[in-house]
Amino acid sequence: MAPSGSRIKRGCQRVLYWIPVLFIAAIVAWSYYAYVLQLCIESIEDTGEKVVYLLVYHVVFVMFVWAYWQTIFTQPMNPLKEFQLSYSDKELLERDDRGESQQEILRRIAKELPINTRTNSGAIRFCDRCQLLKPDRCHHCSVCDKCILKMDHHCPWVNNCVGFSNYKFFMLFLLYSLLYCLFVTATDLKYFIKFWLAGGKAHFRLKEYLNGLPDTQAKFHILFLFFSASMFSVSLASLFIYHCWLVCNNRSTLEAVRAPVFRHGTDKNGFSLGCGKNFRQVFGDKVKYWPVPVFSSSGDGCSFPTCLVNLDPEQPLSPAGPVPATKIAAEGRQFPSKPLRESQSRLLTSTPSWSDNEGAADKDRKGNMTHHGLSTNCASNPIITIEHEA
Repeated sequence: MAPSGSRIKRGCQRVLYWIPVLFIAAIVAWSYYAYVLQLCIESIEDTGEKVVYLLVYHVVFVMFVWAYWQTIFTQPMNPLKEFQLSYSDKELLERDDRGESQQEILRRIAKELPINTRTNSGAIRFCDRCQLLKPDRCHHCSVCDKCILKMDHHCPWVNNCVGFSNYKFFMLFLLYSLLYCLFVTATDLKYFIKFWLAGGKAHFRLKEYLNGLPDTQAKFHILFLFFSASMFSVSLASLFIYHCWLVCNNRSTLEAVRAPVFRHGTDKNGFSLGCGKNFRQVFGDKVKYWPVPVFSSSGDGCSFPTCLVNLDPEQPLSPAGPVPATKIAAEGRQFPSKPLRESQSRLLTSTPSWSDNEGAADKDRKGNMTHHGLSTNCASNPIITIEHEA
């Protein structure tokens, strides 16, 4: 009985989680009816104005619905299998219940992974629920009950986690919904004022005002369409501006509340590479894909370039320059199996990091090390170092 009751409870919760989405869908459907039929077709007499309003409205409406759909139904990405514990490692953790011994096991596993962040106490970030080492910027969502790559927050209005896979869609959803509300407010304002004046200057009460409108059905829709669109515009504008600030600083909502902890300590700007590069991490390198709700973000969601220089305590950087490329090639990580995209590599430098007289082999070797998720500084010539546990 207990498992059956638990399934019924989860089923009821899933239904309840869709109520905010259905509420938004109902408002959007009503606004479409009120604007297209009641305002444009029934109330606007000028044909040219009517056609222009309908064309612009439908372009914004389609982009808004498309972005909203993508935000809702794009599955959040979970950590790759390399971050999950093997069966033998799970047995070791279960047999040894001492915290320090468990951390030794986790540190051994983390050596082969591009993990730079730690807990507040300096321990390896580990999810007991999912039984995996958390990649940088990954967090466990209690609603989805799984770890989400670059988790920003769980949004009830889309019934989904906003993270690496759909953060661009969420930003476009905020943008097009704001444009939608602003356009409706701006084009409805003239007829709202017209109907208001039609009620007569002596009518100060709402009932008398409504009785003075020329059309019984349209007056209600145009009145409430203006008020609802203007109120949504204010709330959407504040939310959109806040997330634009997050994108420009390369932070998530969770990181803005609690800054990530690196080996050297807390650093709220640890992942920031500059406004332009931060923007391209979310929207990609190709400008033609920026306004379209299709996935174009840079990287794999498991490893991110940083503006930090994490030095190997056993191999300090010599004053003459970075660690030799031969040592990097000999000790370099083999992760990830799916290397970072070329677009993310271009976020690290704007100029080649090799000299013109170096051979093709050295170029390939250094390029591969960049793809392996090693930390770099924000300068045009990054210092690539190998990270080992002390």
